[in-house]
Amino acid sequence: MPRAKGGIVTHRRHKKILRRARGYFQARRSMFGPANAQVLKSLNYAFFHRRQRKRVFRQLWIARINAAARSNGMTYNRLIEGLHKAGITVNRKILAELAVQDTAAFAALVDKAKASLQA
Repeated sequence: MPRAKGGIVTHRRHKKILRRARGYFQARRSMFGPANAQVLKSLNYAFFHRRQRKRVFRQLWIARINAAARSNGMTYNRLIEGLHKAGITVNRKILAELAVQDTAAFAALVDKAKASLQA
């Protein structure tokens, strides 16, 4: 009985990896070994960066809110505390968008935060 080497299965597996490796440089796109290593590394990077992106965007929003709050005579920390005491629940993404695009609305929120801190 002849030995079965699983050529079809191996060929399909290799094709799947090489399809994912399109766009890579030199041997990483054409040879299975380097392509497989790079595809695994790329998937690992993608997994890590999907989580890191959430942290990076939160940092960006906080920096924008802080800059806008300081231009209105308040710090980020005091603004968040004042909004919390006033019972205003606006997430940081929306606050950052208001700070950039609608400065009048952001200034009104800052005034409410100031009032709730003084009361």
